Amino acid sequence: MPQVDMPLSELREYNGTNPRPDDFDRYWDESIAQTEAQDPQVSLTLSDYQVSFAECFDLYFSGIGGARVYAKYVRPKNIKGKVPAILVFHGYGGDSGEWSHLFGYIAAGYAVAAMDTRGQGGKSEDVGGNTGSTVDGHIIRGLNDDPKKLLYRSVFLDTAKLARIVSAFPEVDPTRVSATGGSQGGALTLACAALTPTLYKCAPAMPFLCDYKRVWEMDLCVDAYKELHTYFRHSDPRHLREDEIFTKLGYIDNQYLAPRIKSKTLMLTGLMDTICPPSTQFAAYNKITAEKEMLVYPDFGHEDMTGSYDIVFKWLTEA
Repeated sequence: MPQVDMPLSELREYNGTNPRPDDFDRYWDESIAQTEAQDPQVSLTLSDYQVSFAECFDLYFSGIGGARVYAKYVRPKNIKGKVPAILVFHGYGGDSGEWSHLFGYIAAGYAVAAMDTRGQGGKSEDVGGNTGSTVDGHIIRGLNDDPKKLLYRSVFLDTAKLARIVSAFPEVDPTRVSATGGSQGGALTLACAALTPTLYKCAPAMPFLCDYKRVWEMDLCVDAYKELHTYFRHSDPRHLREDEIFTKLGYIDNQYLAPRIKSKTLMLTGLMDTICPPSTQFAAYNKITAEKEMLVYPDFGHEDMTGSYDIVFKWLTEA
């Protein structure tokens, strides 16, 4: 079998390389307590885009730092009783996509919320000193400051806040809220599941934001992870702070959030992935103790994998 990483037998046993901060659990327990105590200031208004079979809403809420976070929210018309819901998270630098991409779930009788990650291609704010998109550099944002200023801490908490908001909608069955996404969306799916104990199912594909030091050791700090390479070149060219830096990144490493996941999990990975190496994904997957399954695509890299959307859709919409 061709490979760019470890053999599959070793991947199934791999337990990660990036260091774990000693106070990791306290860090996230305090973070969740902070976001739960914050008034989300939810705004839900009908969108200019409407169709005959669903209602489309612009959803805004306040996240950590006061950022206004946006999500598309769609629910079927003429709901009777409560419906399940799906949370959708997008890839790095992107946005929540087009309304029509969400309608498959509407046809299955689900409500769906698709979040714009703060400061990227959509409408969610980045309150780090400017408005609009910050394009990239999000992994290293806050790396020179207190760990609670790491940007992805705020983003991970946004996913949990969205899950709590959608679960509380009167038309939604709070026991049947699930999440999915690919790449950064896969990472946010894992984080959402880890920080939302009530999540029903999660389906991350080729998740980003796992096992940073492994990426660096494989010399793959390019593309999605290129900012790690840039950070060291400019801020620590002799790697005198290497242990400190990777340990701080450990706070936003999904492999250490993964043991908190209680939802049923279906993960998908391509063994030829040089953007988010398979070993980094397995580092997270192998730490999930909930009911789980990994679908392996030997000949695929960081890309759409044939049949995967149909598989995920069917799995998420089955009872």
